[in-house]
Amino acid sequence: MNRFLLSTLTSFLFLALSCTSSTKEAGAAANTKDTIPTIKKAVASSMAGNFSTQSELRFDSAAIKDFLKKYPDFNKFSKDLNKFYQSRSFSYAWYDGNGLIEQAASLYNRVEQLQEEGITRQLPYSKTFDALMDDNDSLLLREPMNAEAELMLTSQYFAYANIAWEGIDEKETQKLDWFLPRKKLSLKNLMDSLISEEGKTILEKEPVYYQYALLREYLKKYKTLEKNGGYPKITADKKSYKLGDSSNTIKTIRKSLYLMNDLTTPDTLSHVMDATLESAVKKFQLRHGWKDDGIIGAAMIREMNIPVHDRIRQLLVNMERCRWVPVDSKKDYIMINIPAYKLYVVENDYVAWNMNVVVGKSMHKTAIFNGDLKHVVFSPYWNVPPSILKNEIIPGIKRNPNYLKNHNMEWNGNGVRQKPGNNNSLGQVKFLFPNSFNIYLHDTPAKSLFSEDQRAFSHGCIRLSEPRKLATYLLRNDKNWNDASITEAMNAGKEKYVTLAKTVPVFIAYLTAWVDRAGELQFRNDIYNRDNRLAEMILTKE
Repeated sequence: MNRFLLSTLTSFLFLALSCTSSTKEAGAAANTKDTIPTIKKAVASSMAGNFSTQSELRFDSAAIKDFLKKYPDFNKFSKDLNKFYQSRSFSYAWYDGNGLIEQAASLYNRVEQLQEEGITRQLPYSKTFDALMDDNDSLLLREPMNAEAELMLTSQYFAYANIAWEGIDEKETQKLDWFLPRKKLSLKNLMDSLISEEGKTILEKEPVYYQYALLREYLKKYKTLEKNGGYPKITADKKSYKLGDSSNTIKTIRKSLYLMNDLTTPDTLSHVMDATLESAVKKFQLRHGWKDDGIIGAAMIREMNIPVHDRIRQLLVNMERCRWVPVDSKKDYIMINIPAYKLYVVENDYVAWNMNVVVGKSMHKTAIFNGDLKHVVFSPYWNVPPSILKNEIIPGIKRNPNYLKNHNMEWNGNGVRQKPGNNNSLGQVKFLFPNSFNIYLHDTPAKSLFSEDQRAFSHGCIRLSEPRKLATYLLRNDKNWNDASITEAMNAGKEKYVTLAKTVPVFIAYLTAWVDRAGELQFRNDIYNRDNRLAEMILTKE
């Protein structure tokens, strides 16, 4: 997975999600023409041009105050506007000696196409900006170079960057229980970098996590698919379909899988489940996090019948999450994507390996946050959380006086703990990264749950399918530890703390759609109903 995350999630997020890695899109080549006399509304998005580096043409500093008084919705950018123009002695950035530069047209075109970014809201004063960029606008005809037009362009750029590259305010994301570090953009620095890099187009290198652009491409495809009528509704005439079966319903299934790009052959008329269709079914199953048994059952048909409009909505909310993530990170880290039930070990923005995990059930949601893994604890005690003590252990003791003995537990002050051993709820090893949510990674004696497609079974902590592998990885550079000593410590029956020489960042994230490094669009169930809450915040009512 190339490039994830958050300062070190940015790393994540996703990443993970890719479960893999991905490729960047190439930036558009810059147009060599430097200026244009007027701006037309239909300017092509590929219009590039250089930013104005001139310094002789200036406006009065008081113009900023007058501008913000007239357009108060831009007051949130007051500091950025003042810092930017003070640093260039109030010289024009969107004009040169020939008038407005081509970058103004490029910006206007992107603002006009804001919905392609998965954004249904409008920028402030969009109608005013539209009128300004119309070549019949009286302001430009009256005063071809003026401070109001200059400041409108810069403010629209700041507003665009804010909504398309940063997303909703951090206070709003915390209402969604998202406590991962948020990306911080310097709007002034964005403008400075555009002007200082000669020939760079205004939006050539977007400061967003790479998954954003990949999801945006699929958004275009799904919008086209919706416009063309979507995919047909499948009505089953039997409980399941497997290799060799024949049914008219299979024809409908073929068409849907073809439209979803899981079936590559255009033959959608056959009513027989052949090997080609079975392969397409397996591909669909893998893209949705299921076992690829190649059998079409009721659950798969329900998934295939999810309307295109709902999938578009899922893409939009995950694009929004990508706006929050730092662009990339060269650090090694661990990322867990809750809806994917996966842990990813990331090295230099590449997924070295991954494993299945069990996460919290809906009533005991695993929190979305980050921490630094500091300790490996072999043969751990399990200190029973107060909620479990109250709701499960105490009632158990009342029913059976030998409850603690039968479960290898003991009183520990006012609490209860389970002694180390093969049946300990934390298994033979746990991994600690101090946090206020009391969440950690650990082994478990309940191994069978890792073979399930949906793995939300815990009280909030994260159970690992391969805990020994993670312990070996974390201690790989410690000469005091090897396979034999790790095995001994895991089976010692005596708790032992090991402090890592170097902490490892851990990011627990939540993505229900992403593109893997093979370019395939992955979907997962919104197990905590977080997509709906976010959609209500970012999407306008239709």
